[in-house]
Amino acid sequence: MATTEHPPPSRLRAWMLEGLSDMGRSGGHQGPHAQPEPSHKGQRWWRVMCLTGVDYFSTLGYQPGIAALAAGLLSPIATIVLVIVTLAGALPVYRRVAEESPHGQGSIAMLEKLLSFWQGKLFVLTLLGFAATDFLITITLSAADASTHLVENPHLNSALHDKQMVITLFLLALLGAVFLKGFLEAIGVAVVLVGIYLSLNVVVVISGLYHVATAGHVVTDWTTALTTEHGNVFAMVGVALLVFPKLALGLSGFETGVAVMPHVEGDPDDTEERPTGRIRDTKKLLTTAALIMSCFLICTSFITTLLIPEKEFQPGGQANGRALAYIAHEYLGNVFGTVYDVSTICILWFAGASAMAGLLNLMPRYLPRYGMAPHWARAVRPMVIVFTLIGFLVTWIFDADVDAQGGAYATGVLVLISSAAIAVTIAARKAGQRNWTIGFAVISAVFLYTTVVNVIERPDGVKIGACFIVGIILVSLLSRLARAFELRVTSVTLDDMADRFVRDMASRKIRFIANEPDRRDKAEYRDKIEQILQDNDIPSREDFVFVEVTVTDPSEFEAGLNVRGEVLHNRYRVLTLESASIPNALAALLLHVRDSTGCTPHIYFEWTEGNPFANFLRFFLFGQGEVAPVTREVLREAEPDRDRRPRVHTG
Repeated sequence: MATTEHPPPSRLRAWMLEGLSDMGRSGGHQGPHAQPEPSHKGQRWWRVMCLTGVDYFSTLGYQPGIAALAAGLLSPIATIVLVIVTLAGALPVYRRVAEESPHGQGSIAMLEKLLSFWQGKLFVLTLLGFAATDFLITITLSAADASTHLVENPHLNSALHDKQMVITLFLLALLGAVFLKGFLEAIGVAVVLVGIYLSLNVVVVISGLYHVATAGHVVTDWTTALTTEHGNVFAMVGVALLVFPKLALGLSGFETGVAVMPHVEGDPDDTEERPTGRIRDTKKLLTTAALIMSCFLICTSFITTLLIPEKEFQPGGQANGRALAYIAHEYLGNVFGTVYDVSTICILWFAGASAMAGLLNLMPRYLPRYGMAPHWARAVRPMVIVFTLIGFLVTWIFDADVDAQGGAYATGVLVLISSAAIAVTIAARKAGQRNWTIGFAVISAVFLYTTVVNVIERPDGVKIGACFIVGIILVSLLSRLARAFELRVTSVTLDDMADRFVRDMASRKIRFIANEPDRRDKAEYRDKIEQILQDNDIPSREDFVFVEVTVTDPSEFEAGLNVRGEVLHNRYRVLTLESASIPNALAALLLHVRDSTGCTPHIYFEWTEGNPFANFLRFFLFGQGEVAPVTREVLREAEPDRDRRPRVHTG
């Protein structure tokens, strides 16, 4: 609320925090995929599909190999189970998420509304931890798989076979450099990459199916081995259902699909309250992407299982992490295979870009609003550096191994999809849609089962997710503590009566009395005035206005302040406010009165009884407690000039 002179920042600091000074206290940068301004021209849905497709479709780079490792000969059947879950489970869930959250907030925002107070914030921070796991592992896993395609290329294998870690770190650094410079025209680049990559995959799939059809013994050998190993069809399906959780990476991309929703053009008559065209076209986006991916998943799992020797899928094998590239080189030649490798490397690297954009959307959307991030977290470039360094650490921990990161990636994906399924189940129930509620509840159960099985079989995923959660919560709470005395009221609005009280006092000395409302009877206000007069040795003829603050949700950090004036018992003037923090509301009111009247206001308190540390914890957690000294400290930080600072009196 106050204006102070600061020395000009250094060029480096100004570049790092570029755009930060233009953001309102209640707003903030929300990354490259943030909701566009009203004047922003949206894109056709199929173009935006390519933006999310660099994440979703790039999974083909490693999914067939992971499926073969997890399910062996049953990989095609297990993949069909995955496709059924995708089309009958994840797709309906996220179509409903798009309807309920049309501005790209996703399922986390839907669940945020269910809980208030600190439990709501901690719940969201936990989901953010798993989202960070999903997006960060997308970045590191994609870079690791891109380097695998480069290292395993026959023309480069001898020169690069022991350089995978270095190449992966270089790709991560390059990704960070792109975001430090700026991330523009992403959709146009994504359209080109997805178009080329899917076209090359069509060629690989057709070639693979042709070789399967012309080599009849391949199908016979596969079915014979299946029968020998698993017996009848029911046993095969049962085993496929059991191994399905290991294939959960094939479900990635839906959360990103909702995140990029604000870029969908929609209809000319769409409104921000109800963007009907955007919702309809986003559903087209999600459905088309799911159908395309489902077809590719089934075909690729079939040809890679039948045409690639099992030993090549193992760590160190030529098809490990690059099954389709192996097919491309083996059956279409090294020239085509190299072109395919380059295409795969590009889309995998750009999948990291999509995930980075998702992180830059997600974290600034919540943490600064909760007061749980440093002020610089609203700027893009510092966050890019933080995420890139974390990516380096994760890559080092997992030794740039695609298979090793699969568990952590699957855990993040499954937790987000499970939370989305639960969110839409609750939304359907509140809407009184009984059939949809039952259907979404069944889908939720399937995803929860899949998540639990994945965690049990690959606990490394939940371990890395827990590390992200603990890190986010710890940093968030420390940041909230460090910013405890920050003035965080975004605006102050007085109604006519309150404004009249202030203007009337401005002709004399402005004196407020902070009062904790109790019975609000005549005796309460009379006794309060007598106590203030006695404690501060003020003449009895002085005039006062009471200020009463009601605490709403103390876990909220930033909000506007509405001040109402009323006259009680035909004598006592009272200003009533609602805020997450009593000291912050009082400090904001005093500064507003000073700025609007040009007079320095005075406010009077009674000392709070009790242990000072316990009172501070009450203020930190519940917005009340050590009100007088905290109000003064908030004023001191907001207004360094002591002569201009409103006066705080206690007695």
